Amino acid sequence: MKAAFYTLGCKVNQYETEYMAELLKNAGFEIVSNNEAADYFIINSCTVTATADQKTRQSVRRFKRNNPDSTVILTGCMPQAFPEDAVKLTEADIVLSNKDNENILKLINEYNISKERVVAINKHKSGDSFSSCSINSFAGRIRAFVKIEDGCDRFCSYCIIPMARGRVRSKPLSELEKEVKTLSNQGVKEIVLVGINLSSYGKNEGFDLADAVKICNDNPNILRVRLGSLEPDHLTDLLIEKLSENNKLCPQFHISLQSGCDKTLRNMNRHYTSGEYKKLCAKLRSVFSDCTLTTDLMTGFHEETEEDFIESLRFVKEIAFEKVHTFPYSERVGTAASKRGDSVSKAEKERRANTVINEAAKIRTDFMKSQEGKKVSVLFESSKGNNYRGYTKNYIPVCINSENNVLGKELEVTIKKYDELNDLCFASL
Repeated sequence: MKAAFYTLGCKVNQYETEYMAELLKNAGFEIVSNNEAADYFIINSCTVTATADQKTRQSVRRFKRNNPDSTVILTGCMPQAFPEDAVKLTEADIVLSNKDNENILKLINEYNISKERVVAINKHKSGDSFSSCSINSFAGRIRAFVKIEDGCDRFCSYCIIPMARGRVRSKPLSELEKEVKTLSNQGVKEIVLVGINLSSYGKNEGFDLADAVKICNDNPNILRVRLGSLEPDHLTDLLIEKLSENNKLCPQFHISLQSGCDKTLRNMNRHYTSGEYKKLCAKLRSVFSDCTLTTDLMTGFHEETEEDFIESLRFVKEIAFEKVHTFPYSERVGTAASKRGDSVSKAEKERRANTVINEAAKIRTDFMKSQEGKKVSVLFESSKGNNYRGYTKNYIPVCINSENNVLGKELEVTIKKYDELNDLCFASL
């Protein structure tokens, strides 16, 4: 039997796809590309925006239309948050929630026996424990995502994620240590710790994110540890101090902002001010050498005026993020913000988003050009012919030409030129 996965959304979803793929491989399935013929097509969905839902619907219908004799399976955040909408996608032969991913093999067997559509959507409940999931490899890559946290307790007014993911729960440190050891023995050199609200790792359990980083840092075969997206108000001075004690931790931090306007932050039910966020950025840059900061920014949130937007844009330019992921606000039914309506037109949201994208691109170009001539350490992760690509510790993409195989090696190179079109630095040994 052949199975193929199509994954939408975040790094947590990518990890969970790898987890499900290993479950099927262990049961004798062959995992193939979703461009190939397969007996099963599994769509791991995202629901963070209306566009994500649209992509999910399109992909389910496309895979069934192109493969009418195959079994199409829908899982992920969309059926978890919007079960009624997921059930309406009749092209999906099996529908399960992300809470039930560990049961995918059981549900496939159930469908094969009954030949009747299977729907298994169980709601998240307070007090749920962390699902005991772990992986043995990450698609043969040098860098592996490792999910250590799930759920969110924040309830930002625009966000559907608490419905899609439940409340905060954390992977036990002992399970993490075992998983990291297994991955390192399979050739993984860099661990990226990920979660839905990663900063909340260990909440009410007597440990924290720094403890997870230390486990990776102490593994002799792991060269680097990197963090996924973080919430700013959980990054206390004490946590930053503990994180800085780990020499393998990469000084690249993706700190979710959403808006640089305090009025908009309050409307979003974010738990910090722009001033507090600015102070955090200064702290990180002072503690971690060669620190880079990236972020997410939303435009056109309910009641965001032009003045509010300009204030937010001004803040982005002041912090000078090395990269900004910008997107227009997308109303999600069931959130607090959806009850207020959507007061900014789609065209205006997109105009503001494009303005930020253009300004952020200028900042990134200036930063990347400032790296020319510098000697940096790069961990090489992929190759095409004699061209090898990797990243510096602060996540600058680098390419070199080498007659020798340097995959999985961390080498010092000199950056020669930044290619703005491809957002890539060319370097030499």
